[in-house]
Amino acid sequence: MTYILNLVRKDPVSVAAAIVVLGGGLTIGGFFFFQYVLGYPPCPLCLDQRMAFYAGVPLAALLWLGANFGAARKVLILGFLAIAAVMLWNTGLSAFHAGVEWKFWPGPTDCSGPINGFGSAGSLLSQLKSIHIVRCDQAAWRLFGISLAGYDVLVSLGLCLVAGWGAKVAMARQEPA
Repeated sequence: MTYILNLVRKDPVSVAAAIVVLGGGLTIGGFFFFQYVLGYPPCPLCLDQRMAFYAGVPLAALLWLGANFGAARKVLILGFLAIAAVMLWNTGLSAFHAGVEWKFWPGPTDCSGPINGFGSAGSLLSQLKSIHIVRCDQAAWRLFGISLAGYDVLVSLGLCLVAGWGAKVAMARQEPA
């Protein structure tokens, strides 16, 4: 524990970047585990929520590397602010998705509206066999009453706060001589 506290005091910029990389990386591993191991296919909103992690984790990895090799303070600040903005956007998208699952508001019509528009009645049976719609308004899995979208709200908000802290400590960082 003392080692971690000393590391946070010594290089908080690297620690903030590392937290985003590790937390975001575990989240990516988690949604792939649910999809490919447990067999829960993602809905369109779930796929949209992944984009923040696909952008934020590599950027945080570059910031982690840059913090250890003397990157300019402005680069670190802008990088952390970009991650914070992306994660804040994802927090809102995840909260919207969770609200759709709880039926607080309607979701996108392509994954939560009525199923219609199958065309002619003659080809209806063949079309029904080939259609596989993953609904955005039905939570595939819950733990303690919270769906994966709800947990994404918490993870994204946490990573947003860590990135904001990273930007703050980068502002106070002295430029290398």
